[in-house]
Amino acid sequence: MAETTHAPVSFAVNGTLVTAHAHPMSRLLDVLREDLRLVGTKEGCGEGECGACSVFIDGVLVNSCLVPLCQVEGTCIETIEGLAADPRLRVLQDAFVREGGAQCGICTPGMLMAAAALVRVNDDADEAEIRIALAGNLCRCTGYVRIVDAVVAACAELRGGAR
Repeated sequence: MAETTHAPVSFAVNGTLVTAHAHPMSRLLDVLREDLRLVGTKEGCGEGECGACSVFIDGVLVNSCLVPLCQVEGTCIETIEGLAADPRLRVLQDAFVREGGAQCGICTPGMLMAAAALVRVNDDADEAEIRIALAGNLCRCTGYVRIVDAVVAACAELRGGAR
């Protein structure tokens, strides 16, 4: 049996510099969850189709199950735990709870990451723009209506208006 090669890969996660010692082709998702114990990022499909594992890499929303560790050297990664520093996350989280957009919890982190990506560039999004922004995420529980309603409500609140 061949020996597995581990290599140090350094990057920032939620503002903290870390060095992971893992096989360079390890999935970022596994390193985040298993090595760094950031379990908010979920594995849904493991194939980049569901969005449950979404994180920001240098500000770009990506599916961490598709990213090999070797590609994150020197990058800045933001997970669902890191969004806690962003006051917009609290508005989104509250809206998800209020509108019933969070049910089993598997898709919720990815939905919140996609919604955060949207409101960072457009907190005046209409329902069609919200549906496009969330299109890379799958949910088996809600039928999406409550999730979309939650993001609509959050956008209204972030703009300072009532829903």
